[in-house]
Amino acid sequence: MLPSIQTSPQTKLVGQKMTMSFAQDQTLELWQNFAPRKKEIKNIVNSDLYSVEIYPTTTFFQNFDPTQEFEKWAAIAVSEIEMIPLGMNSMTLPEGQYAVFNYKGKPSEIKDTFQYIYGEWLPDSEYEMDARPYFALMGEKYKGEHPDSEEEFWIPIKEK
Repeated sequence: MLPSIQTSPQTKLVGQKMTMSFAQDQTLELWQNFAPRKKEIKNIVNSDLYSVEIYPTTTFFQNFDPTQEFEKWAAIAVSEIEMIPLGMNSMTLPEGQYAVFNYKGKPSEIKDTFQYIYGEWLPDSEYEMDARPYFALMGEKYKGEHPDSEEEFWIPIKEK
């Protein structure tokens, strides 16, 4: 599995966020709270969903500790940030270079893919993690826990 190297434009998002760890994963709760409320958001660009993770350090996965906390977002892209619904927040993903991995399968079975990305591909590549948010992009081919579900993982990178 090789990524494509792409530059993502600056992207404005509105959604909900939580602080969590992999040991105390609250992703399901986050998305269950956000999904029914996304219709309240104004200026939506398209139906693609963003699962954004902001890690405290660029060595988060190299020195992996499942109890270390990070910020996770359930969000959608907007053309303008205005009138944010109560209980939601906004953020702007900065423009930058990303390694984009296409994944097909159940999200619950992603562990081996992440081990490959962070344990093999990244250390062996000419890149290292950059201090920008990581995100998964879930478009029209995303089908939740269906084996044919597809999503993209955007890993922020910079040259070593």
